[in-house]
Amino acid sequence: MKALLINGSAHVNGCTKRALLEVEKVLKEKGIETDWIEAGTKDVRGCIGCYYCMEHHKCVFNDLVNESAPKLAEADAVIVGTPVYYAGPNGQLHSFLDRLFFSTWTTIDKTMKVGATVISSRRSGSTSAFDDINKYFTISSMPVASSTYWNEVHGQTKEEVEQDLEGLQTMRNLGTNIAFLLKAIDAQKEKEGGTPPQERLSRTNFIR
Repeated sequence: MKALLINGSAHVNGCTKRALLEVEKVLKEKGIETDWIEAGTKDVRGCIGCYYCMEHHKCVFNDLVNESAPKLAEADAVIVGTPVYYAGPNGQLHSFLDRLFFSTWTTIDKTMKVGATVISSRRSGSTSAFDDINKYFTISSMPVASSTYWNEVHGQTKEEVEQDLEGLQTMRNLGTNIAFLLKAIDAQKEKEGGTPPQERLSRTNFIR
């Protein structure tokens, strides 16, 4: 089993990375492989709604999004970390996730991949950013992993994050819960021969 950690911070070794590393440490202890994508340092533009991906099975902009699709396909869990900007996630990360999830809509089955969000903030705005990222999972039949508090750490520097003992504890518990979910889902997939079927045919229509 493999977990994909996506760092949405422009500071590669900053607060967000410190939180994600705490999650990764536990995952590795539990026998889960890990892989990384550094999305916050890349020039990623937003989705333009052209639907090129529906026909060609990749995004029209050949950048980090298309490079990351194979990693998403291989992953059994996706952990997205972001700093908080104006009570929301990093804009580049948001554009990256918009395009990654949409361009792989028909090519990568995300059903029962475990999703988790990790938030880093100096003080506040965490929960709205947390809610924002979790929506990518809940639209994709991905169970969302939780912890013993919202998945967040506080501090303006990674040294300050080291002092957030509850935040780091929350990260460790998150890693434990992700590993547990992965193993439980894997056992059930083995028992049932795969993931549960998903209805896809009906779309909301209003007849006038």
